[in-house]
Amino acid sequence: MKFGFLPIYLRDMRRFFRFKHQLLSSFLQPILWLAFFGMAMAGNFDRILSSNSVIPGVLEVSYLTFMCAGIIGATILFTNMYGGFSLMFDKNWGILREIMASPLPRRDLIIGIASAAITKSWIQSAIILIFGIILGVTFFIGMSPLRTFISVIGFFLFVAAFATAFLCISLTLALRMDSPEGFQGISTLLTMPLFFLSNSLYPLEGLPPLMGTIALVNPLTHLITGIRYCTIGEHFSSIGMEVIYSSTEVLFSFLYLVIFSIVMFVITLKTVEKVEVS
Repeated sequence: MKFGFLPIYLRDMRRFFRFKHQLLSSFLQPILWLAFFGMAMAGNFDRILSSNSVIPGVLEVSYLTFMCAGIIGATILFTNMYGGFSLMFDKNWGILREIMASPLPRRDLIIGIASAAITKSWIQSAIILIFGIILGVTFFIGMSPLRTFISVIGFFLFVAAFATAFLCISLTLALRMDSPEGFQGISTLLTMPLFFLSNSLYPLEGLPPLMGTIALVNPLTHLITGIRYCTIGEHFSSIGMEVIYSSTEVLFSFLYLVIFSIVMFVITLKTVEKVEVS
């Protein structure tokens, strides 16, 4: 069936906009985190480090700017790791049984939900980005209009690859588990280490060697690397630490996320093809 995923996509998007309280909380939580925690930490770092943190000849960005990229990445992580929750309810209420019994190819179920997850992640990312700029985040500073346009495209491509991968992980968990409490517990167990063992809140250079090594294989690290490269640039400093991203490193991060998302899609597809919903 051509474009068979489209009804699944539209249904998921309608559900996203229909539940106003859930929609509002999904936007407010990262914004409040950025507004309160980000601004408080930025003020403390500025006070403690003062002018000693300035590296001559290198673009200096505030901790708020540095952290905003991490908040965007963390929001995409948490949103998509819990993205399979609705599928679990569909399974428990018998709706998934009707979808499985239809002529719709099962891969279209994943493609439809994943497409909706990408769209929702783009909307959330754009809102946080705009609100961050209102608060004083200095994204796209010194970039030409063409470079800004290319950077925004790159930004959305990184978000799409990451969102697909973790939405697939969430769908696999939802299909294999029957308890919503168990699903929430496993999702939380996975997201918290991924968040703190990444460059979300601090540069990797400041981590102990073992934690730094683990962070290098963390997909969230590669997402945030791409976001910072696209929104801040390849060379800057923050909280007294110099950060340099080469184009090769950023390309590797993107390919890492693409390959990871493909692997997770294949695993989820195999799970969907084997699942029997009674």
